[in-house]
Amino acid sequence: MKNRLTESQLERKNSFIKVNGFWNDVWDELLYLDEDFFEVYSNFSSVPWKTGVLEPKIKELINIAISSSPTHLSVPATRIHIQNALRLGATNEEIVEVLKVVSILGMHTCAVGVPLMVEEFDNHDLSTEVRLTERQKQLKAEFIEQMGYWHDFRDVLLQMDESFFEAYSNFLTAPWKTGILEPKVIEFIYIAIDASTTHLFEKGIQVHLKNALKYGATKEEILEVYQLTSSLGFHSLLMGIPILVEELKKQNR
Repeated sequence: MKNRLTESQLERKNSFIKVNGFWNDVWDELLYLDEDFFEVYSNFSSVPWKTGVLEPKIKELINIAISSSPTHLSVPATRIHIQNALRLGATNEEIVEVLKVVSILGMHTCAVGVPLMVEEFDNHDLSTEVRLTERQKQLKAEFIEQMGYWHDFRDVLLQMDESFFEAYSNFLTAPWKTGILEPKVIEFIYIAIDASTTHLFEKGIQVHLKNALKYGATKEEILEVYQLTSSLGFHSLLMGIPILVEELKKQNR
């Protein structure tokens, strides 16, 4: 593929590497197939790397989160960003912590589903009044102390299934207890995966924006998280172009 690139395409490739510090063979194919759109992609995705305020390693940890989120699960993108994070000095412990933080996203099933369940029960005159036991009140207080927030659906969850709530609480708070990632970075990860186009969980974004501000985040840092997350759409190219190239080869085109 390298021999097929024109001087103009090689110049654009070298410019991308200079700004972003890495390359992937898929972009050779994109350059060959549509040089003009590669320039569009390059200009868009490079903005946080040219003018950004977050350190490069943190950018890549956020990119890992976006790529590996349960609502996305892009193997090619996750591999690229793990490689980049390691190159930029991330430890295996930090990367594992990112994956642990992201894996809690499955609990949004309850965050969305439990309030809807309560609403339907109330519509049918079935009582959903919450009365917590002393043990449940203690679990609630421990959660709030650790996480700094609460939502009413957790009262219902706690009353209905104390053991499940406790397991969930331990799952959610595990990364906070290790200290491997600083709290502000964890909140950036939550903001990124909640704001991704594959999720767009507004309540979660609001909660984690408040927490990020509490930990000292600036509006410039948060905007950069959004900028990184907005590049998720380009994963369609990362996934689709190799398939296209493979099929073209089968047809000798």
